[in-house]
Amino acid sequence: MIPIVFHPAYEAALLEGHRFPMRKYGRLAEILRARGLAPNGFVTPEPADADLLSGAHDPDYVGAVLAQQVPRATERAIGLPVTEGVAARARASAGGTLRAARLALDHGLAGSTAGGSHHARRAGGAGFCVFNDVAVAALALRCEGAITRALVIDLDVHQGDGTADCLSREPDLFTLSIHCERNYPHDKVPGDLDIGLPDGLGDADYLAVLEARLPGLVQNFAPDLIFYNAGVDPHRDDRLGRLCLSDDGLRARDRYVVGLARARNVPLCAVVGGGYGSDVDALAARHALVFEALAAHA
Repeated sequence: MIPIVFHPAYEAALLEGHRFPMRKYGRLAEILRARGLAPNGFVTPEPADADLLSGAHDPDYVGAVLAQQVPRATERAIGLPVTEGVAARARASAGGTLRAARLALDHGLAGSTAGGSHHARRAGGAGFCVFNDVAVAALALRCEGAITRALVIDLDVHQGDGTADCLSREPDLFTLSIHCERNYPHDKVPGDLDIGLPDGLGDADYLAVLEARLPGLVQNFAPDLIFYNAGVDPHRDDRLGRLCLSDDGLRARDRYVVGLARARNVPLCAVVGGGYGSDVDALAARHALVFEALAAHA
């Protein structure tokens, strides 16, 4: 089976009624166990420390998060109270993506049951994202020589502005974002390739975009590693989405991306990205689809 990374700190305590569905992370782990996708349990990552996080973020911002002294304006932009638990969650998530990336390099495929915090920019967080785990992991692996080139395939419904910002000076770390153009964030940061989709796009048209753009990009860029942000907020029932994918559409999307990586013999690290709504069981089940795709191609 494919290695799956999970840390209990992925699910931080929030006040009752908070709109961020934090419970989905623990519920996802329960579903993966129930479906037999983690028969040997999960890999527990080492939370990222300040030095690791400062490879992608301003050290002053990193220090403020770790001390729970984030300015009020930044905390409002994040949309989460930067408590000890939320800071621990952000550290665990970044460490989890790095661990999953290392496992992908060793095994071909791996995933973390968190990650995809793609709105966190170098100088600060936003959009429920404290640290940009994919940028942290990509920069760390490149710095240590484990990879030379990485491709970020970001299929969350929102543009990956933070990843574009953190990796803007890194031509060998390529950011692709396929998102709903009229959705958050309004002040998008251009990445290496941004494809904005119209509201209401459904399964067939969405998959046609992937089929038209991804194979050539993977072949021409020739990455050593793919980071796949498998956000489920393109789903038609998502509270913060504006696209119209079904469960079957998400399933086909995930299998296509993972299958393409396998066909080109490129290691792939999956992270779960966004997914919003009050039905935590439905959200967690959608997030489980990418791990089913990984298992299908193991």
